Amino acid sequence: MAHEDDGGQAVPNTPSMRSDDDGVTRRRPLRERHVEETVEVAVPVRTAYNQWTQFKTFPRFSTVVRDVEQIRPTVTEWTIGYGPLRHRFAVEIVEQDPDAYLAWRGLEQHPTHQGEVEFRPTESGGTAITVRMLLQPRGAARVFTRSSRVVGLAVRLVREELVGFKHFIEGLGQEGGAWRGTIRNGRVQHDSPEPPRSRVAQWPVG
Repeated sequence: MAHEDDGGQAVPNTPSMRSDDDGVTRRRPLRERHVEETVEVAVPVRTAYNQWTQFKTFPRFSTVVRDVEQIRPTVTEWTIGYGPLRHRFAVEIVEQDPDAYLAWRGLEQHPTHQGEVEFRPTESGGTAITVRMLLQPRGAARVFTRSSRVVGLAVRLVREELVGFKHFIEGLGQEGGAWRGTIRNGRVQHDSPEPPRSRVAQWPVG
């Protein structure tokens, strides 16, 4: 379900860009959103961020994620399920800053979404994790995002996932792995050229 030519297409309502004092270009939060939820976890930012990058562990704490597969360096395929129902879709990571930020977009042709997650240190030494999502249905399906019931369901699901992650990482006490790379516009940034053979995706997601 991943589309090789999707990287060059414009994505409506994507976060705008800003240059911080350190000269690093980062995205601003989604200008339009249906969901915004925050949870505080009692582990440092680095620990929370590192564990979040281990996407294959999401089924261990999620109520809806059944499986995650790595397709390309920045593309994963997710299987979610409610009871006997299953749905598979591909997601592309478009921006990623270690210990700070991760933004993604769905690669589906019809109802899709985009989202972001931010990691911020708290005064207690823990981490505030904020997830924002924008649902992007096409055609007649757009009417569903105007329904407070549908949006409310999305909010509850995101909240449950965040609480599940909180309990999971606090129970572990430390990350089970990490991916510390940077992504810009859907491309992994390399500090130095790599041999051709090593350019194949090797993202330790779990």
